[in-house]
Amino acid sequence: MSARENILQKIKQALENPVPVPYDISDDTSNLYPRNLEDDAVLFAQEFTKLQGKFAYCSNEDDLCQQLITLFAEQGFTKIYCSDEKLKPFLLHAGITPYHNLADCDCSITGCEYLVARTGSMVLSAKQTDGRTASVYAPVHICIAYNHQLVFDIEDALVFLKEKYKNNLPSFISFATGPSRTADIEKTLVTGVHGPKEAYCFLVEE
Repeated sequence: MSARENILQKIKQALENPVPVPYDISDDTSNLYPRNLEDDAVLFAQEFTKLQGKFAYCSNEDDLCQQLITLFAEQGFTKIYCSDEKLKPFLLHAGITPYHNLADCDCSITGCEYLVARTGSMVLSAKQTDGRTASVYAPVHICIAYNHQLVFDIEDALVFLKEKYKNNLPSFISFATGPSRTADIEKTLVTGVHGPKEAYCFLVEE
């Protein structure tokens, strides 16, 4: 019997005597990660900062503007890229004209779809202004979000995205958790290799 015939014979025998399923089919829909009693905003801040993200809470939009002014002054950011028409007023209020060129900006400012508290992740999609570019191309990414965008888990974010976009889901959905980082080279953690070296999230109370 040739090697090919031997293999086919073994496949035939396996199909005739299937191995039983090791586990019964379960309809259990309980959450793998039980909801924490901690406030979602507090949980998000804890998880986001654990992975080198920088979090700031803003009591309102005026507070957001003041904190942005302070950040730009401390870090020396002058070329601030922002193409989102909903966010540009915050820069103008701070006396800053949005920079036009993403390629050589100091930082980029974007919104997000949602914030996932359990993992400390910002949910971004191609449906946003600038799609997938502004949040990964600039050396520093600043995300502005509101408390109504907070969800507990990734599953919640996906459910809301399906509801929001119905049968027209974005072609790209990403979960950004802190700055870009990798330990591929000699297991040494390096930030900013495949994306921004710093990530900020300003959460605005409504």
